[in-house]
Amino acid sequence: MRKLGTLLKNKECNFGRSRIIYLLLTLTTMCFGLVSRKYINYLPSFIGKYAGDTLWATMVYLGLAFLFNRFNIRKITIFSLIFSYGIEISQLYQGEWINKIRNTLIGALILGRGFLFSDLICYTVGIFIGIIIDKLIFRKKFN
Repeated sequence: MRKLGTLLKNKECNFGRSRIIYLLLTLTTMCFGLVSRKYINYLPSFIGKYAGDTLWATMVYLGLAFLFNRFNIRKITIFSLIFSYGIEISQLYQGEWINKIRNTLIGALILGRGFLFSDLICYTVGIFIGIIIDKLIFRKKFN
């Protein structure tokens, strides 16, 4: 068994990318995102306008890291971008059946309502925040 001092000196040490930590981070991010939507009028306009989408993408990154905790950061990033951009691009389709889903609270939170280019920027920033959290907590190289 390694001594704690040796572990702390090792810059590449990690905590095994614990699923429980990813789950807690995902749920915490989800709560912050929901709060940012509920109290949008109490936030500065810029933050109120973009926080929800940014946190949604951070939640996607952390959620995928929870599901696929053996994947490296690069794979999780790619899958997060594909998923997030795919959801946004799907909003260009306005079929009656999917709009019925989007008109529910859970449908709107997951699928959104309409395409906005600014959402793609928010998703990119949110995923980047997820990468930073991942690297800070688990001290993993970007590979």
